[in-house]
Amino acid sequence: MAELIDGRSAAGEVVARVKALVAGLSAQGKTRPGLAVVIVGEDPASQVYVASKSRTAKECGFHSVQHTLSAETGEADLLKLIGDLNADPAIHGILVQLPLPRHIDAGKIIQAIAPHKDVDGFNFINVGKLGTGELATAFVPCTPAGSMLLIERVRGKDLSGLSAVVVGRSNIVGKPMANLLLAANCTVTIAHSRTRDLPALARTADILVAAVGRPEMVRGDWIKPGATVIDVGINRIAAPGKGEGKSRLVGDVAYAEAEKVAGAITPVPGGVGPMTIAMLMANTVASAFLAGGLERPVF
Repeated sequence: MAELIDGRSAAGEVVARVKALVAGLSAQGKTRPGLAVVIVGEDPASQVYVASKSRTAKECGFHSVQHTLSAETGEADLLKLIGDLNADPAIHGILVQLPLPRHIDAGKIIQAIAPHKDVDGFNFINVGKLGTGELATAFVPCTPAGSMLLIERVRGKDLSGLSAVVVGRSNIVGKPMANLLLAANCTVTIAHSRTRDLPALARTADILVAAVGRPEMVRGDWIKPGATVIDVGINRIAAPGKGEGKSRLVGDVAYAEAEKVAGAITPVPGGVGPMTIAMLMANTVASAFLAGGLERPVF
């Protein structure tokens, strides 16, 4: 049976360190970290995510601000708000919750966020820094950053000689995940829907990251014995055994099959998910340290 990689425990450790760092800033008379979360419209899932992010920010001792805008808000008004937040010295991190209403160009909004306040890591400046290995000054997207910490708990920071396969090529997870693994000296392959014989390729991986959004697509016989499996997927499927209309959460990996073969594996829920918000807090406190002329903390 595989070692279970406990994301809740790891996230708790990150948040505890963030709290300690915030206390240290306060003791030095420095401005406490400020996080502004912007949500446009009333998407139920987005409301839940934003509430969780704002709550965790307050628990960490941040100056937490939430801007809730109507779905009819114009693009120009949203850009003005981003400009105001960019200029506000009390704000160190700006997060615009996606998706945005159709009449707003999400790419334009994301690129309007100042790179040094882009704690989601989506601005092209941060994307370029990550792609060229400038990790000391880049803000890395939170889900791959959290996934990397979970990998390090099992494999250590130097992954020299290990083969990694990332299934999924999104800008939010797949591509930044591959760049992080490259920076740790992995030999990396990015696989996707057009990849030939994906099961055979997956079986070459010492580290397998699944980020495709397809429930239980990665089967147990795709796993190399002893591999570290990071399941980024979170999918809701019907669970008739729990009652009519009931559902359950599963990942992109068939967990019951994979855990019999893998050396270590993240569960869903309780694996990568908790790490995403924890790394958002880590990026925000890092931005505050840099704004205060202090050395950036490492997580």
